[in-house]
Amino acid sequence: MKIDTSFVGTPLKDYTTTVTWRATMNYAAAVDDTNPLYFDDDGGKIVIAPPMFAVALTWPVSERIFEYIDDSNFPIDIIKTQVHYTEHLAFHRPVRPGDTLTIKGRIAAIMPHRAGTVVVIRFDAIDHDGKSVFTEHIGGMMRGVECVGKPRGQEDLPLLPQARNDEDVKWEKVIHIDRMRPFVYDGCTNIHFPIHTSVGFARMVGLPDIILQGTATLAFAARELTNNEAEMDPQRVKELSCRFTGMVVPPSDIRILLFNRQKRDGGTDLFFEVHGNKGRVLSNGYARIMRKTPI
Repeated sequence: MKIDTSFVGTPLKDYTTTVTWRATMNYAAAVDDTNPLYFDDDGGKIVIAPPMFAVALTWPVSERIFEYIDDSNFPIDIIKTQVHYTEHLAFHRPVRPGDTLTIKGRIAAIMPHRAGTVVVIRFDAIDHDGKSVFTEHIGGMMRGVECVGKPRGQEDLPLLPQARNDEDVKWEKVIHIDRMRPFVYDGCTNIHFPIHTSVGFARMVGLPDIILQGTATLAFAARELTNNEAEMDPQRVKELSCRFTGMVVPPSDIRILLFNRQKRDGGTDLFFEVHGNKGRVLSNGYARIMRKTPI
């Protein structure tokens, strides 16, 4: 199978959805995130969504991407080869229950890789006032797919700061992932894929067992970064990204490790990893935390 880099720029059909309080609360519950900002509506307080809730909003498009790519010549069969490879989220304001958001997407980059081809899709969530709420760049590794043509689009991908060499771990958090966690995450987020909930399907495609969703691993990391580095204020989290490099087979423990903090332009750049029982499962972890919460 092949894909030509000329497909960079191909648009996706729009998807519009209305955010409910049940959906935002369920996402927080999926990763045991008890932050009151996600649950406490006493006295008319407006709850907000956890930052990682963004992936649940774009999932209906990702799940059925073959229906949304607006080009009949796109080689749809390559979708069967993909695995979630990279994730980058930029947050412009919190998602809130009641928001009606339109998800606009396009193919942002296509690049060769030793394992196949990386295809990056950009999603922009736009509110009813036409303002951007968040931007997601999601990278899929198309295993064994040949990249035809010169790499395109990588110059437009988010440019992340580089961490200084620093091997000292600032802090570490161990989280136990029980056997039911993939099922809980699946049910609470509506992010469905059978390698996470069907033992038979997972083994049929060559996995040892069901595995934890990569976005769940990143959501646990986002929870700890928010609590430890942003004083439990998710509105200060402006960027979050990583590369998925391994599997978490429950039951097992994951270890979230913060390696570096760098002050820059009114905020802090954080560099982290998540390790499982057999090494790194999430690498190149990066978060941007601003000093003050916008009013």
